[in-house]
Amino acid sequence: MTEIGLIGKKIGMTREFYKTGQSVPVTVIKFDTGRVIQLLSKEKNGYNAVQIGFGKIKNSKLSKQMKGYFAKKNTEPKKVLKEFRVKSLENFKEGNEIGIEIFKDTKFVDIKSKTIGKGFAGAMKRHNFAGLRASHGVSISHRAHGSTGQNQDPGKVFKNKKMAGHMGDKIRTMQNIEIIKSDPENNLLFLKGSIPGSKNTQVVVKESVKNVRKLTMSEKIEKIEKLKKIPEKKKK
Repeated sequence: MTEIGLIGKKIGMTREFYKTGQSVPVTVIKFDTGRVIQLLSKEKNGYNAVQIGFGKIKNSKLSKQMKGYFAKKNTEPKKVLKEFRVKSLENFKEGNEIGIEIFKDTKFVDIKSKTIGKGFAGAMKRHNFAGLRASHGVSISHRAHGSTGQNQDPGKVFKNKKMAGHMGDKIRTMQNIEIIKSDPENNLLFLKGSIPGSKNTQVVVKESVKNVRKLTMSEKIEKIEKLKKIPEKKKK
């Protein structure tokens, strides 16, 4: 299992066609080659981890401390630094480059990205409330969220009450997303279905932590084609 992952950019959505004519919606993610910047060991840091840098950034946009850090590591500046916990550091070395090839034999991945921000939203949009009645004495508060508290005791609104407020713009994880296709030449990964976030959103992609036993799309189609080839038993 691949313990490390990659950080990519969501380009948008398209669809892939199989030979059978089946259409599958896919999200395209573009990756930059990652570079191992630092190895953190259990003896020195208390845990084993690999720090990988992604993306390019101008030297002028770095702080003095980060300029010194990259100069010390003898590598070009990276926009994002991300730590991945690993069991062993044997397979990693500072300066090594890591690309899309780590998902070569992977069928399913977990992704983490930020959802689209919707700004300040009402209770009906944010929490799927039904709202108040459209007639019979309801006075100009049809989309209100209704009562929020109790009586004189406790005389307050409890924390986490579902109310209007800031919607979206939160980090969300989606698990067991199927890799439909990969394009190593252009560093593209085609993932089945939609994933959180708008275009150009930063996406962390790792191999699925769960033991996924479901069939992939190509395996399903292959199974159906085999069944079609089996001749039906002649009726007696």
